[in-house]
Amino acid sequence: MVPAFSRPRPAGPQVAAPDAARARPRAEPSAKRGAGVRTALVTGASSGIGAAVARRLGAEGGWRLVLSGRDPDRLRRVAEDTSATAYAADLTLPGVDRQLTDFTLASVGSVDLLVAGAGVGWAGEFRDMPPHAIEEVFETDVLATLRLVRLLLPGMVAAGTGRVVLVGSLAGCVAVRDEAVYSAAKAALGTFADALRYELLGTGVGVTHVVPGVVDTPFFERRGTPYRRSRPRPVPAERVAEAVRTATLRGRDEVYVPGWLRVPCRVRGAAPGLYRRLAARFG
Repeated sequence: MVPAFSRPRPAGPQVAAPDAARARPRAEPSAKRGAGVRTALVTGASSGIGAAVARRLGAEGGWRLVLSGRDPDRLRRVAEDTSATAYAADLTLPGVDRQLTDFTLASVGSVDLLVAGAGVGWAGEFRDMPPHAIEEVFETDVLATLRLVRLLLPGMVAAGTGRVVLVGSLAGCVAVRDEAVYSAAKAALGTFADALRYELLGTGVGVTHVVPGVVDTPFFERRGTPYRRSRPRPVPAERVAEAVRTATLRGRDEVYVPGWLRVPCRVRGAAPGLYRRLAARFG
């Protein structure tokens, strides 16, 4: 768990560490929200796609943001750029999902948008993957997200409005060599998005599954293996952030970044045998 390095301030960017007592919701926090102002919680916001989404929403205006991430220094900088409230924490630790939820409700009131951008990867042959790495990938990419959605969803349904954006990966659609566990985790997230969307029909709450390919972020550096494939080429995190914003405004269920990535996904779905032969040959 990341320790506190500042106490929440009355106004401006804030960074707080997990503290259940300090995060207890105030009475009727939504009453302080201005007309037309929406609220969003973005996880994984200390870098990469999450940080880009936070900056895109902050630049648009009309959003009250709570940002969550593991790296307190990076998170502080993103919060300063976006006039957001930040909560530095590791969402895989027991009880942190509840603390973040309480802190968010206390800070901005009901949540209109959840962007689940937290994620980690691991590359290499599965037989060489340490057990703790398997657990970390699933805890971060799947279980932490599901727990947070479970806590925020009842409020959205009660309000009759809201959107959950789940940041997946092309790896979850087509499976990627030497990324077996990461592919499985992102596939689970995509299936969860579909099932939850069916469940929420008629509630006013939508679910968006964002499927980026290779994104130019510190992700590959942190997993310990650089990206070496010639294709697909990395796209800027800002492009994914713009796709998140557009999908949110238009209520889209699924979006690929770049758009042509839906082709291999469709080929794999329609002709899995052909896809596997092509993947085995071209990688």
